[in-house]
Amino acid sequence: MGTPTLRWYLTKQFFVGVLGAFFLCAVLIFMIDFIEMLRRSGGQGEVKLDRVIRLTLLRLPSYTELLFTFAVLVASIGTLINLNRKNELAVMRAGGMSVWQFIAPGIVVALFFGIFGVLVYNPFAAASRAKADELFAKYYGKESNFLKMSGGGNWLRQDSVDGPSAIHGAAATQGGLQLTVVTAFRFSPDGNFRERISGESAVLKDRYWHIQDAWVVAPGKPPEFFKDYLLSTYLSPEKVRDALDSVTSVSIWELPDLIDLAQKAGLPASQYEIALHLLLARPFLLMAMVLLGATVSLRSFRSGGVQNMVIVGVTVGVGFFLGAELSRQVGLAGLIAPWVAVWVPVGVAWLFGLTVLLHQEDG
Repeated sequence: MGTPTLRWYLTKQFFVGVLGAFFLCAVLIFMIDFIEMLRRSGGQGEVKLDRVIRLTLLRLPSYTELLFTFAVLVASIGTLINLNRKNELAVMRAGGMSVWQFIAPGIVVALFFGIFGVLVYNPFAAASRAKADELFAKYYGKESNFLKMSGGGNWLRQDSVDGPSAIHGAAATQGGLQLTVVTAFRFSPDGNFRERISGESAVLKDRYWHIQDAWVVAPGKPPEFFKDYLLSTYLSPEKVRDALDSVTSVSIWELPDLIDLAQKAGLPASQYEIALHLLLARPFLLMAMVLLGATVSLRSFRSGGVQNMVIVGVTVGVGFFLGAELSRQVGLAGLIAPWVAVWVPVGVAWLFGLTVLLHQEDG
């Protein structure tokens, strides 16, 4: 891999390139989501800029988490082209270095960002997104699209020893076990309306919802306030978690438990399994992006056609992302095993990158 000075120089080039690409994409996503948050909050009445900025910043990590793959691909192409343009790669080759030696620092950098993204950034993004949904519900009382649509709104229907009821939360956190800005309707066993309960939050306990600061309105009675109100239910944590549409607020540390709970309850766990495999495969995927970037960045500027090669590289990258997403959707549909849906595209990227580089390097 050359001298320590050269290794450090290449490592720094790749590292700065990844951070630069990530930052530029993050700024673009922030601006787009900021406009969307302005639109959504504007529909609720008064717009407070500090609230909108705070919510957008809290939502940003969950959106930018997927940028690592794209950032590594773009940084690999940009770094190697820049080194090639300044004839630094030609000097390295003249000194006896092979392509494997001068892309090795890039692979190390990709491995670092992959591990960092899985162990540090993912839990941070999950906690940040959960906080954003909780605050959005608190500020605006607006549905956050966490519970599956059922009829005309986002509700969970449930039965209990006290009769059927329906409960709604503007946002769900802690894997669906805590709801914010809660509304519930209780019915008698024969289906007649009994009362309406509105509360600040609700936490699922053992066979009941613990609703805090609840107002209860029943026909023919004045509203009553309860600091703590217990609403019985047959819902289990497993069934509530299965009602979630998204796993953006679930970290890698929580996914194994969610998978185990869903499997024990006989519920579909494919979305959680795929999310877990995506996180486990991320370091290998980022390293594959360095290989893909190198396949289109090593051609000499004197021979021309570099722009076309870059376009081909970006096209191949976008094609890979689309193929990986298609594979993920097939896995979510249950047509293939979750690990196959995730790891096969990663393996294809590795095989493609290694094959092209071997052909370019050794003929």
